[in-house]
Amino acid sequence: MEEVPPRLLRLSIPPGPAGEYRLAQVDDYRHLPRARFPWTPPLRLALDARVSHPEVPGTWGFGLWNDPFFTVGLGFGGTSRLLPALPNAAWFFHASPPNHLTLRDDLPARGLLAAVFSSPRLPSPLLALGMPFLPLLLCRPAARALRRLARRVVREDGVSLDLDPTQWHSYALEWRADGVRFAVDGRVVLDTSISPRGPLGLVLWVDNQYAAFRPEGRLAFGTLACDRPAWLEVAPPTIAPLEV
Repeated sequence: MEEVPPRLLRLSIPPGPAGEYRLAQVDDYRHLPRARFPWTPPLRLALDARVSHPEVPGTWGFGLWNDPFFTVGLGFGGTSRLLPALPNAAWFFHASPPNHLTLRDDLPARGLLAAVFSSPRLPSPLLALGMPFLPLLLCRPAARALRRLARRVVREDGVSLDLDPTQWHSYALEWRADGVRFAVDGRVVLDTSISPRGPLGLVLWVDNQYAAFRPEGRLAFGTLACDRPAWLEVAPPTIAPLEV
């Protein structure tokens, strides 16, 4: 008999066509400015989780991030109350095709990942001033140049996870000022010297969205159809100080 963690939390989205955004999310930073997000290193985040089926169309995951996107339509559960920021995150993240969620050509871009992003905290109004230049991303040579430039600013690391996410697994990350260590079922899967810049907020979600910024400079985003309900079940996460 499969052991089921107590006090389960289920995040579920219904089936439906492409063109309709569907999101189920729990976080601890809603209505807070980024400067007041609750988490800074050193800490350890741990939880048990499983999903409804291996290839949920869209994305799902859990971890810590700075909710960097300007609008819901540009980010995974992002809120429109915040000005844009560069991404800072440490999380377990699943992205189905056609997602392509890395700026580096040597890192996995989809599937189940342990991943970290670290970016400088540039003033949000400065980033907002750059939004009129976003149409340049529709020109592939310009988009390729911007992607190369972004690689110099946004540091990242990640690894693919070879496991069945429909089965219960124990996920943990240890965030320190000098890096992040990810473990699944007690086994270290990624130990990186890249550390996101806090403060960050806790987020758990499942949605039907995709985003892709491919090496050839093609930019795409939208929503995907799903022919059945999709859900993420988690035992309530624990966050505890980490001794260093």
